[in-house]
Amino acid sequence: MSRPVSATTARARAVRAALALGLTMPLLTACFEESSPHEAVRDFLVGWETGKYREAAKRADGDQAVVREALENARLQLDAASIRFRVKGITRDGDTARADYHAEVDLGENNPLWEYDGALPLHVVDGKWKVRWSPSVIHPDLHDGQRLAVATRPEGRKPILDRDGNPLQDGTILYVAGVYPAKIKDPDRLCDELSRVTGFAQDRLLSRILSSPPQDFVPLATFGRTKFAQIKDKLRAISGIDIVTDNPPVAPKSPVQIVGRVSAITPEAEQQLGGPQRAGDSVGRDGLQRAYQDQLTGSTETSVVILDSRTGKQVKELKAWRPVRKAMPVQTTLDSAAQSAGDTAVAAVRSSALVAVKSSTGEILAVSTNGLHQEKDALAGKYPAGTTFSIIAAAGLLKGGLDPMQRVPCSADRTVGGARFQQPGVVGLVTPTFRTDFAEGCVTALASMARRINGRSLSATASQFGIGSEWGLPLRTFSGSVPNANSDAAVARVIAGQTTEVSPLTMALVAAAVDSGTWRPPVLVTSPTETVPRSSSGTLPEGPQPGRPQPITLDATTIVKLRALMRAGVTSGAARGADAPGGEVYGVAAQTTRVEKKQRVNLAWFVGWQDDVAVAVLAENADTAAASAIAGTFFRGLPDTR
Repeated sequence: MSRPVSATTARARAVRAALALGLTMPLLTACFEESSPHEAVRDFLVGWETGKYREAAKRADGDQAVVREALENARLQLDAASIRFRVKGITRDGDTARADYHAEVDLGENNPLWEYDGALPLHVVDGKWKVRWSPSVIHPDLHDGQRLAVATRPEGRKPILDRDGNPLQDGTILYVAGVYPAKIKDPDRLCDELSRVTGFAQDRLLSRILSSPPQDFVPLATFGRTKFAQIKDKLRAISGIDIVTDNPPVAPKSPVQIVGRVSAITPEAEQQLGGPQRAGDSVGRDGLQRAYQDQLTGSTETSVVILDSRTGKQVKELKAWRPVRKAMPVQTTLDSAAQSAGDTAVAAVRSSALVAVKSSTGEILAVSTNGLHQEKDALAGKYPAGTTFSIIAAAGLLKGGLDPMQRVPCSADRTVGGARFQQPGVVGLVTPTFRTDFAEGCVTALASMARRINGRSLSATASQFGIGSEWGLPLRTFSGSVPNANSDAAVARVIAGQTTEVSPLTMALVAAAVDSGTWRPPVLVTSPTETVPRSSSGTLPEGPQPGRPQPITLDATTIVKLRALMRAGVTSGAARGADAPGGEVYGVAAQTTRVEKKQRVNLAWFVGWQDDVAVAVLAENADTAAASAIAGTFFRGLPDTR
């Protein structure tokens, strides 16, 4: 409904409209015969444009009530946010004239702008110029017994698919409340009652009914099972409301928080999103469903039509806007078999996460969690790396000439540059090789290597493994961070993974890099191919967007040695629990802690791979072997076809 405006405001609008029309004569007219039709054209079009239909009707030769109602109905039938006119020219032949105009009709809700040309026939009646009234004044093709309408044809929501093209959603029951306009005797009352029950704006509900073809079912609001159960009695009590069910594929399969949830659009979401969503549509709440809302729903096909007022049948299509963007499925790299294996593996350990990637491509195969969030924790969590960071530190040390068979003492307690490190379970002084220290994750031995590498080299090596880079995924991620280390103590803390932060996805990609010899950025969506999904308005976000990083080929000699170290981690080190039948398993295990809400939380890590599947497992557990056991269960659950 339009808001009341003051007389001053209304007059100001009329003046602006008159100026826009190019008709700048005085707004008041003396009581004598008009010398030209300009004032009649101005008064009629300004009144029509500003919603002062009574004033416009005074300038027509027809029944003023009929003219006023026709002009008002035209706006309602188009659900027009605004109508603007520009006079193209006026020709006169004695007591008759013709004014050609150009109209711009904003169909609202981010729908297109409809433009057309029309004409006002005029003649002199009792000394005054009048518009010779007929429906063709509104549009040249509109005649008696006809009306305008806006027909919309939205596409159904498309699915999110796994790497094999299988949908990652199941069907779910939705309840759609709508009307057949031709059957509604009192649309104002119906919309008022529906607004009170649902919260949708009464004027928007009404405009949808009035602008739609009367024989079509017009969806007004959609509800999930829970919401519908709460209000179904109130809905059914509204005379004229029909309830139909829909079964769209929107209930997410695992990984639920990556795929994302879909809900019926709410009054609040409707206001935020604008077009092409309308009440009755669905909206992605999180995950990929939210990130790719526009791709999954596409654009609505809209057309302005002329209908027979009695039968409601279409007489003519005046203008049609085909979808600018067709709805399309979103193809992901997720592997349903790997996802199932991951879900089974984490089920036994509370507060655990597993991320699996394809080593040769960087494609994310599975994101499984138990008690943690798949996006916020598995992809974007910030956790101390512990001695799993020794993978990166060792790469730098090996490239600098370290011999893996060099003897490096593993003591229960060691101080490096004033920083103290402790290794549980060590009695006395043991002097194994660096290979054994690495495999067992001996923090005191690893920290002691701080004098063999500086902070700048550590940071450079970390960047070769993608740490600190922008990945450009459609969901939130954290690629990791390495602090500046300008002292032996700071370098030792970095090597020990105490001051470095990573996500499980970060470390899965590190494992994949050692496996394949090349670090590759993560891939989650392969179609559409845009790195950053379009916004709800259908455009890419403003401002510079991070480009997708390029693969980084790692030093081949270093990688061969590093693979041998990681194989030892499974055959004779702390990651024994990850071993599984099939191809050789490589990896390291680590134990670390972090402070969360003033509480110290124990963390167990496994980072490694089997064949072309690299994984990182994180578990909030005091047992170092907990994460390795999850990885072993995962590897054993993978199909033989990997």
